[in-house]
Amino acid sequence: MTETVYFISDLHLDSERPAVTGAFFDFLRQISSDTNGAPADALYILGDLFEFWVGDDDDSPLVGEVADALREFGDSGRDLYLMHGNRDFLIGADYAARAGARLLDDPVVITPGGEAVLLMHGDSLCTRDEDYQRFRTLARSPEWQADVLARSLDERRQLAAQLRMASRDAGSRKATDIMDVTPSEVARVMRETGVRTLVHGHTHRPARHDEPNGTRWVLGDWDAQGWFLRHENGDISLNNFDIFQ
Repeated sequence: MTETVYFISDLHLDSERPAVTGAFFDFLRQISSDTNGAPADALYILGDLFEFWVGDDDDSPLVGEVADALREFGDSGRDLYLMHGNRDFLIGADYAARAGARLLDDPVVITPGGEAVLLMHGDSLCTRDEDYQRFRTLARSPEWQADVLARSLDERRQLAAQLRMASRDAGSRKATDIMDVTPSEVARVMRETGVRTLVHGHTHRPARHDEPNGTRWVLGDWDAQGWFLRHENGDISLNNFDIFQ
């Protein structure tokens, strides 16, 4: 039986970038339509769907519009999966239920068409960025998350803005290779999970890489172009389209 699975990541949806949000909604409609050449059986969103996330109680219009679009996609008979990224790691079970999505662990192995595929957001592979890895460990702790979510929405929005600014400032001062994946870490996770195919995002460097243990596919971020990976009948292809067309 043919199974068509799509993968996307790093859309960084933000009210300040309505064209990207509109392109995402169009993409959902296209891959769920039977008139599309390869309609989706499932869609995997591998982190950073949003530019930032302040909690499932966020009442901004964008949050509701995205939930409605995702719910409509799932109601069309497609499976929908959502993984945390480094910007939206506070997405919880309430929002996933509202959007009709299932939250995924990072990493996780799936088997589309019987083939084992390892899915990750990708930030944990960047082990040379030691400052970020320390923050990642802190931000994934239940104590830190509980403390943040106990604050008011306004306080959380201010914190998110501060973290975004700090991230951009730190990124501008780091060497390019520091913020890319560490080859030895890629080899380790592929070897330990026993897979020949790894799919991730985070680095914003879309490409296909031949690794010692198999193939690594990197999804691109959505900016001037939208990027997606399609897995169909054992064939994998990395694709893009112009958002401002």
